[in-house]
Amino acid sequence: MTNAEADLHRRTGAYGEELVCAHLVRRGWAILARNWRCWAGEADILALTPDGCTFVVCEVKTRTGYAFGDPLEAITGTKVAHLRAVAAAYLAEHPLGVAAVRFDAVAVHLSFDRPPRLRYVEGAA
Repeated sequence: MTNAEADLHRRTGAYGEELVCAHLVRRGWAILARNWRCWAGEADILALTPDGCTFVVCEVKTRTGYAFGDPLEAITGTKVAHLRAVAAAYLAEHPLGVAAVRFDAVAVHLSFDRPPRLRYVEGAA
């Protein structure tokens, strides 16, 4: 992958995450962190549901096509294990006193001829 391709890949992913954050905020969610990193890996979006009772780790996969399959197929068991460890690390550093922890996945499809499409899967892992 060239530097230009890598840069486009990063910008595409960041744009998808922006769209998802805006979607969540419109629905009353609190965004706690984006691209939060720790020893276990990185989480795209960490958020609280509007009632403040559920801590949600959102994994966002943004694609401009389906040449590599459905975007959500890229969330493997290994990735889920990393996300669980990231969630535990975040909550250890930031005790929120939440009643539940949930892992959601969002597929963002970008197209030149249509508005972006989000497919949000609650409790995906």
